[in-house]
Amino acid sequence: MGHPTIYPTGATVYNPDKAWSGYTIFQAADLGALLIDMSGREVHLWKGLRGFPNKLLPGGYVLGSTAERDPKHGFQDEADLVQVDWDGNIVWQFNRHEWIEDPGHEPQWMARAHHDYQRSGNPVGYYVPGADPKTAEGNTIILVHKNVHNPKISDKPLLDDSILEVDWEGNIVWEWNCHEHFDELGFDEQAKNVLFRDPNTRYFGSGAGDWMHINSVSVLGPNRFYDAGDERFHPDNLIWDGRETNIIAIIDKKTGSIVWKLGPDYSASEYRHLGWIIGQHHAHLIPRGLPGEGNLLVFDNGGWAGYGSPNPASPFGQKNAVRDHSRILEIDPLTLEIVWQYTPTEAGFLAPLDSYRFYSPYISSAQRLPNGNTLITEGADGRIFEVTREHELVWEYISPYKNKRNTNMVYRAYRVPYAWVPQLPKPTEQAIEPLDVANFRVPGAAGKGAESVVVVNGTFSYGDGAACVASIDERPSQD
Repeated sequence: MGHPTIYPTGATVYNPDKAWSGYTIFQAADLGALLIDMSGREVHLWKGLRGFPNKLLPGGYVLGSTAERDPKHGFQDEADLVQVDWDGNIVWQFNRHEWIEDPGHEPQWMARAHHDYQRSGNPVGYYVPGADPKTAEGNTIILVHKNVHNPKISDKPLLDDSILEVDWEGNIVWEWNCHEHFDELGFDEQAKNVLFRDPNTRYFGSGAGDWMHINSVSVLGPNRFYDAGDERFHPDNLIWDGRETNIIAIIDKKTGSIVWKLGPDYSASEYRHLGWIIGQHHAHLIPRGLPGEGNLLVFDNGGWAGYGSPNPASPFGQKNAVRDHSRILEIDPLTLEIVWQYTPTEAGFLAPLDSYRFYSPYISSAQRLPNGNTLITEGADGRIFEVTREHELVWEYISPYKNKRNTNMVYRAYRVPYAWVPQLPKPTEQAIEPLDVANFRVPGAAGKGAESVVVVNGTFSYGDGAACVASIDERPSQD
């Protein structure tokens, strides 16, 4: 990705007539859970509250974590999952998943939570009309880590992904472990061999193989497929996606079996129109009550992921699928038709030459809004933006906060209605016109336009000609 050294931060575009206005919450790097309005005004900060991610609940409550496990002993393990009120008081907490005795630390219970969770009452963790998450009762679905050995996968230690359901008192009432379903995942022999040799070993903590790396889990909720008799789409069933394997899957809540799946191999003819989904995040069904309900919405990162045959980009077959741009895909999960998409082409960039300009090879998300717009977190460069069904940019925000690695990354952002925050008056909505970048200058810089001009006789141009690399629109129309 090419970035300028100087660029505006905060809110840069806002069209109140076309945007779905509300508050947006995200984890500001090395700061805490930050709530902003449509102008980018920072209306509330839960300082120090970690967010993997942060989610806002009705009444001004927010979910997050108080601490992470020491990276010397664990990988992306959050110590707990907590719900705090507007004043930062912890009103609910879960940590009793595993008793941890790390050297140099007091023994303690930890959740080992990571990447996602859902509170009952709402299937996806963002605003859905008529489906408010519960704030004083109910169960919570939590994605957690567990260290396991499974010789079917590898002879090396594995960092497995488990999904827990806990009640309000913190009791674990349901559990699903990914490694126990290896035979259902559809790896071919080449992929199994690569995975066995190196299950994506991460040299944090125990040095275990982060073989699947599930980064989202949601409940399906009521949907048209189950209404039509398709038991795979039972409202209680869960959908998850694995970043390292390019897999999106639905599991039967009662049996634990995988009953629907995309990936890990997209080379079959029925997937050819989709292209390869690579390193994806935040795969979920759009809930009933929102435009596109029942369709699969996913941030298809690109980057590098998967296990399989070696190629020039992957001489050992690990992370063997590669693409240097991102896509948002809305897919009918039965027909696999792409119903809507946002790619570099829809963003207005010449593909594939400039496709990298919409690109986050890790983290990121997409949320369907009640007016049909989509809120997109292009996480790697801290960009949160909203587009219409026609792909018009109607709101944009760039996080000004950087972490110790000099990145302003935003894992995932959520838009909520003003009414969910009764502690604040509804803000004034004032348009932000896009900057004329061609004429924007920092203080002291000269404007555009030559002071001295001469005309060279005989010059001529046909306009844009061929570039060094073929663009996707170079072929003549077949009409």
